[in-house]
Amino acid sequence: MDGTSVTRAVHRSRVGWMDTDAAGHHHNTAVVRFVEEAEATLMRERGITGYFGAAPRVRYEVDFASPLWFGQEVTTTLVLERIGTSSFTFRFEVWGEETDRHARRLAASGRYVTAHVPRGADRSAPWPVPWVTALKGDAHTA
Repeated sequence: MDGTSVTRAVHRSRVGWMDTDAAGHHHNTAVVRFVEEAEATLMRERGITGYFGAAPRVRYEVDFASPLWFGQEVTTTLVLERIGTSSFTFRFEVWGEETDRHARRLAASGRYVTAHVPRGADRSAPWPVPWVTALKGDAHTA
């Protein structure tokens, strides 16, 4: 992935049976799950707790490039490219790894924005300073 980024995470997984549809390849919603797993990896690696349940997606876009198949290994790269006062902008790539029938290829890429809405609040608020500090820390950059 090109461009400037704040920090990133890489998550490896596999296409499960539940991720496929009647055509035999991944259902589009599987990409969202792979990306959310990468997001959880990022927050866990940075020691951030309380993020999930306080960071709804407010924008999501994805370009689908090629299918993923049951059992295929998947590598998801998530980049936190912008930290705003009360929003984060992420971009991602989901890659299907090489199999005996398919070369490694990009399956999907996109971008999304989360907003900080503290539990019990009905509007966005600034991110907690410890979260921003953890996400900007050079010592954790992958």
